[in-house]
Amino acid sequence: MAQLSDDCFAFGGALLSVDDALAWIEERVTAVVETERIPLGGACGRILARDVVASMNLPPHANSAVDGYAFAHADLTPGQETVLPVSGRAAAGHPLEQPAGRGAAVRIFTGAPMPDGTDTVMMQEDCSVEDGQVRLRPGVKKGANRRFAGEDVAEGSIALAAGRRLSPADLGLAAALGNRELLVFRRLRVALLSTGDEVREPGTALPPGMIYDANRFMLAALLSELGCAVTDFGIRADLEAALADTLVTASAGHDLIVTSGGVSTGEEDHVKPAIERLGGLHFWRLAIKPGRPVALGQIGGVPLIGLPGNPVAALVTFVVLARPLILRLAGAAAAAPRLFSTRAGFAYRKKPGRREYVRASLQRDGKDLVAVKYPKDGAGILSSITRSEGLVVIDEETSVITPGMAVDFLPFSEVIG
Repeated sequence: MAQLSDDCFAFGGALLSVDDALAWIEERVTAVVETERIPLGGACGRILARDVVASMNLPPHANSAVDGYAFAHADLTPGQETVLPVSGRAAAGHPLEQPAGRGAAVRIFTGAPMPDGTDTVMMQEDCSVEDGQVRLRPGVKKGANRRFAGEDVAEGSIALAAGRRLSPADLGLAAALGNRELLVFRRLRVALLSTGDEVREPGTALPPGMIYDANRFMLAALLSELGCAVTDFGIRADLEAALADTLVTASAGHDLIVTSGGVSTGEEDHVKPAIERLGGLHFWRLAIKPGRPVALGQIGGVPLIGLPGNPVAALVTFVVLARPLILRLAGAAAAAPRLFSTRAGFAYRKKPGRREYVRASLQRDGKDLVAVKYPKDGAGILSSITRSEGLVVIDEETSVITPGMAVDFLPFSEVIG
């Protein structure tokens, strides 16, 4: 199944903007996964494939929001205390079996259906009871402490929309509407590999000049958090023919291939030429920092996204580009992550024409929060991510940031986890 259109972009030396890359994904990428019906208990984190339409009102009946006494508001004496006989009792799961008589009150508890003939509840703390009668204070509004049938979800309305990644609260809502199963998209099957002669498995001996593979474990966790089923293809050496064979193998039985490293233009960077030889390259250089070399193409109809080898660049480009691609392939109605306006607590200069993502944390400055830049900028400094709370997003037109300037802040909590 072809999952991306077959035309390739020839950008030459030009850099593609982040917005253009995201628009390309939005326009040309569609869900590639089938649907399956699964029990509600296993649906957390899955992507809903069909709207959940309420087959009933929620709550199904008008009920009391407090413990107290229910009565008809018209039975109150305006501006004065009202004394009414207590004619019955209603509790959750034990409704009053007959209509409440006019001129009488019903003892009621939280969640109990409102007895027919009543429309208002006074909290028990505001009442006094003696000899089977309740004394009601003046001033209560009609309908006080009453929940209406369907005020949460109305029968026939869409309770949960297709494309939603299901949260624990979503499962609670689906259960409250009587659903035991949900139709969801199958998990996206992702083949993951790292490239580089210098990369070694953690826990093995580390010869001089070598590094341990951080990217694969980081990316596998990010993919799993998005609900993907990940196949680990390990580390592949910088040999174009061997890498090409691996990519062909990975394209069989997977919906997406994710690589890290080898996407630049050096003599030892073989991902880009392998994509061009085996399939089609859609774009591979973005006007972004960190992470300019990012390849998006396809092999045998299976999309491939090649991320940079530097860990910070790999994470940033995953968040900015791979995440929306994955969500669309997986059937999610992906919305752009929310940016929060704050003030810069740092000075910064950048080249115009590219979007930069600066690692930062929020600190209190009087009544305000300001974004404080992590002191080191290198794309290989992975601790700068673990010691930061998010990214300050600096657009293409801005070249100078001064302290106190308004900036956009992207918390990691919006895109990771």
